[in-house]
This record gives sequence, C-alpha cells and structure tokens, in this order.
Amino acid sequence: MDDTALQQLTDRVREAAAHGTPLRIRGGGSKDFYGETLQGEILSTADLRGIVAYEPSELVVTARAGTPLAELEALLAAQGQCLPFEPPHFGGPATVGGMVAAGLSGPARASVGAVRDYVLGLVLLNGRGELLTFGGQVMKNVAGYDVSRLMAGALGTLGVIVEVSLRLLPVAPAEATLRFELGQAEALQRLNAWGGQPLPLSASRWLDDAGGSNLHLRLRGAVAAVEAACRTLGGERQPESAAGDWQLCRDQQLPWFAAGDGRDLWRLSVPQSAPVLDLPEPPLVEWHGGLRWVRAAAADAARLREVAGAAGGHATLFRAAGAHASHRFHPLAAPLAHIHHELKRQFDPAGIFNRGRLYAEF
Repeated sequence: MDDTALQQLTDRVREAAAHGTPLRIRGGGSKDFYGETLQGEILSTADLRGIVAYEPSELVVTARAGTPLAELEALLAAQGQCLPFEPPHFGGPATVGGMVAAGLSGPARASVGAVRDYVLGLVLLNGRGELLTFGGQVMKNVAGYDVSRLMAGALGTLGVIVEVSLRLLPVAPAEATLRFELGQAEALQRLNAWGGQPLPLSASRWLDDAGGSNLHLRLRGAVAAVEAACRTLGGERQPESAAGDWQLCRDQQLPWFAAGDGRDLWRLSVPQSAPVLDLPEPPLVEWHGGLRWVRAAAADAARLREVAGAAGGHATLFRAAGAHASHRFHPLAAPLAHIHHELKRQFDPAGIFNRGRLYAEF
C-alpha cells in the first residue's frame, strides 16, 4: 500500500475529528446520486489503488479501495473468474471501496447473494484516525461481530474503507437468455414455480414497454444444465448479444430508465412471492419478483412506502428527479435506529464521515 497516500488520509481524518469538520468520502463518484445528502469536504480514496493480493486457485482477491472496479473485473475475467453479485457501475468510474460502501448488487443478486456475502475482510480508517483490520482472506475467520460485512451498505458513515478482501467464483461455462410474452401476474407466478425447481436460474427481468410485456430469463451453469433448462422452459431463445442487455439493466441504461419524464425512480424490495402491487404504473421487475423498480411523481412517496410495507418489504427513493427529495431510505424502527446511532458513535465519535448520507439525523 502507498504509505504516503494512507498517511495523508489519516492525518486529514485526525485533523477533521479534532475540529469537527465534516468529510465526504469519495471514490469515483459514480454513486453521488445515491443517499440523502452530500455534505463536507471531499476525502478522495483515488490514490489508494492497486491489487494487494490475488490467488486465483483460492478464489480470493484483496484490493485497495480506490482501485477502479473495471480494472479489477478485467483482471478476474482474464482468469475466468468474477464478482458474482454483478456490482453496478452506473456508467461511471466505480471503485472497489464504493462498491462495498454502497452495497448494491446487480441482476444475479437473488441467485448468488449480495455484496456483503462476498466480503471476507477489510481494513478501515475510523473517525479517530485509527487503522482497524477485520476478517481476513478465508470464510471461517469471524469471532464475534462480523464488522467487515457491516460496512457493506453503510455508505461510508462508519469510516474510510482502505482495503477489502473478496471471495470470487468461476465464470459459468454456459449462459442463455429466454424471452416469454407474459403479463406481470403470470410472469410472477412462473418465477415462483421455477424457483422451486432445480434450474440454473441466474437473473430475471419483466418489463412492459413499447416492445410488449416480456419476461427475460437468464440461465447460467454447466452446459448440459443450461441446455436442458432451455428445453424444459421453452420460450424464445435470444441471441448471444442479449447478454449486453443484462449489463445495461445492471447500470440502469435500458431505455426504460431513461424514459422517466422527470419522475423519481423508486426501488421496492419485497418478498419474491409478493403479487402484483398497486403502483402508479407497471414496474420493471427483477430478482425473480423480489425487486420492483417504479417511476413515480414526488406526491406518490407515501403511497409507495405503504404498498411496499403492506407486502412485507420496504421502499427506497433511489434516484430523485429534483432537489425536493428527502428521507430517501425507509424509516427505521426505533430499536434499529438506536443500533445505528450507537454504531456511528463507536466508529465515528466526532460525526465527521458522510453526514446525512444514510439518514439525515446521523
């Protein structure tokens, strides 16, 4: 690791803590749109970059926080390996640290797990300017609290991620995309039925747009398993170029996302078995029914949270069309809010990191 870059970050954190100066941790800035507010002086991790260790035979990589995500993925692809949770780039210069801090996963999330499931360990610079190491480079390394995975989705409110170790998987030898002309209700029913069968389901996407109401299903796995599933499921097999649409969906670059007409983009996380929801318009459905993307006016916020809550899930204002937005994340119950406050107090007692990014009150 570049000791000079790390020392500069440490000195700045200690100075900020001494004066109560807020800092905004920033990697590539690809997710600046995400979260409540951006406050404080920018604390860049751009100089903390590079691969610390990579053992292809062990399916483990350790990288510094400022390492470009595209650079890491290219290195893994050359060895036939990948980050299976498909972290989004959103068309920007995403970094490894930002990937973990945001905790966002792509189309394969429902099949392979989330970012936090692949974090083995990390090095963290806390609000006192102390360098802390959690976890390691193997799965069985946790005694007590699994602090390393706690950082996934914390949006930098607890400290600066300096270095992270990740578990990898081999790239699947075969992949196929099937298309079915289905309405939303029937698509959800089929996804629930297929979920109980031994099929190599990797991702799903239902969308009602100019092209009609279509369910796209991605299969990944052994060649024989994928071919057998294609014969069993039917549908229309798509050309290999369809693989690019999954990446466009991951990065919210499908035409549907661009056709918001000044509306907000909401992310509703619900049980996969949830039925068709009473929404302002048909959503884009992912994760085998567990994720519903909704375009809605600002006035629909309360309704969306009520609908998501009634279905056993929660709603997040993911992208705001204007500056009007506040309380983007689903409100926390009092016990959870207390835990959040205490964690913040322990890791960042002066409250300097990413103030108001996760919740306005801390």
